[in-house]
Parts: sequence; C-alpha cells; structure tokens
Amino acid sequence: MAHQASSSGSSAGSDRPATHAPKILDGKSLARAVARTTAARVTELRNKIGRAPGLAVILVGENPASKTYVASKHKFAKECGLETFDSHLPATATASDLRKVIESYNANDAVDGILLQLPLPKPLDGLEFVRLISPDKDADGLHPANQGLLLQGTPAPRPCTPLGVMVMLDLALSDLTVTDSTTLAEIPQASLAGKSAVVIGRSQLVGKPMGFLLLERNATVTFAHSKTTDLPAVCRAADIVVAAVGVPRLVKRDWVKPGAIVLDVGINRLPDGKLCGDVDYADVAPVSSAITPVPGGVGPMTVAMLISNTAENCARRNGVSL
Repeated sequence: MAHQASSSGSSAGSDRPATHAPKILDGKSLARAVARTTAARVTELRNKIGRAPGLAVILVGENPASKTYVASKHKFAKECGLETFDSHLPATATASDLRKVIESYNANDAVDGILLQLPLPKPLDGLEFVRLISPDKDADGLHPANQGLLLQGTPAPRPCTPLGVMVMLDLALSDLTVTDSTTLAEIPQASLAGKSAVVIGRSQLVGKPMGFLLLERNATVTFAHSKTTDLPAVCRAADIVVAAVGVPRLVKRDWVKPGAIVLDVGINRLPDGKLCGDVDYADVAPVSSAITPVPGGVGPMTVAMLISNTAENCARRNGVSL
C-alpha cells in the first residue's frame, strides 16, 4: 500500500478501563476515504497512460448475495472513475464457458483487474478458476503466485479483506477522526512491534493472509482455529483479535483483554434474518479500545480495497509510480 508510514498513534494496551467507550471503526466512512485516494490515482493514471484502469467482473448464476456484492463493486468502481466490463453467465455455464471468459479478459489490455465472484455454482471449483486469472490482473489477491509473493514480502496484489482490516487497524491505532475530506494517505501506518495478535481462522481467503500482513508489521501472530486448546485463553492474551471463522457471536467479553482492538471479519445471517459477526458486539464493545461493527465494518473496506488493487495493478502493469 502507498499510504504514509508512521509509528505514531495510541496503543491498544490494557491501561484503559474496561468500560471505556470504544472507537467504532466505521467501514463506510473509511471506504470513502479510500475512494478519494483511488479516484485521485485514477485521474493520475488517465493523464499518464491515456485511459482509466479497467475492472472486469464475472458473475456466474443468480445467487442473490453475489449479485448484491457485484452491484456494490460496480458502483464503487464507477465512483472512482474506473472502466468496468461485465460477464454474467448462467448457473448452467460449463467450465469451458468460464475459461473462455477469463482468457478473453487476460488478453484484453484495457483490463487491469479481474474479479471472479465466489462462490461458483456447483460443480465449478472457484479456486481452480482463480488460478486461471493472470496474476498481474488479480484484483482479489488470491492467485497462488500473488499469495507466494505475500509470503516473501514482495509487492503484489494483496487479498482485499485482510488489506482492508489492516487499514482499519491503522485507524484504530491513530488519533485520526475520519471526516468527509480524509484520504487514505492521511492514515498513519502503525508499527505493530511489541503487540500480539490472534487470528481466529486459517482460511486461504482471509485467515492465512491476514496473519502474514500482521507479521509484515512486526506483530507477534498466533493462528487459532477449531483445534486450538482453550481458545478463550489464547484470545485473552492478545492486543489485537481478528475473528474470521464464520461462527455467529463466537467471541465473548471474557475472551478479550481490556483495551484490545477487535476486528470482526465474520458476517452471518441469523434465523430471524438479521446479520451479525463472529464477535458478540454488545458484549465485547465495552471492554475493547476499538471494534468493527457488523454490518458496516469490514465489508465496505473489502470492496474499497478491490478497487484500490485494480488501480495499483494498472500502475504496476504500465510502470507508473503512484
């Protein structure tokens, strides 16, 4: 990421009282800050290479949630000035059909980011088709080549959700209040040296890359999962808790050290139709120094970072420094 490096900012130490009102990490307002920065980069790219970055979105089937996500990504891309390309295939599309669409976008020089909306209808294997996307056009940061570069610490598209969580963590550790004019560059990039972080979940999409991004900032990282012994105790030892496991309201108040930062990646639909995260927000918020709501927390940031990744892909592909 190209936002400014700084080690300044308040800590997530346990010196705050347990009942201190937490800093609410509003993903919607923070996503708008990312949009302002991305829009400026798009203008710069247009001036330097004669076109805007291009995002191709591939949707297979009629999954309502996927259609909603795709619509939000299109809207955000347009707001930032990107060109968009659409392919909506029926649920009956074959592997050959999908492969041809991906290959056509790989060959299109106007496309800098390719988003394959997951999950795919069965029997199509989403990760198999992600591997067909050209690594330099990987908007989601999920191609194995780019995940390998993440492991090496080499610049490449990073997975959108973990990337968004890192920006939210930077905000949590700063004294900045996001306003209608804030840009991504104004959010200081925090040092996590001396801080312990627990990532609950080890998925290829979120958990594993999340841990490596935290490690890049010098945090001491623990991966926790369903086989972890005494998960509450492991979480209680952490300054930073990232919940990405897909279990409604799993993380309770007594799992969290007073003053910890709690970042909830989960989004679960309850039997009554309401959405909730992997953290019991009402229970945990009073003991945290900063916390993400669900909905309205990490979700908008995932979309914002996808568009930001596409602009950065365009810059890398054309040798432009942003």
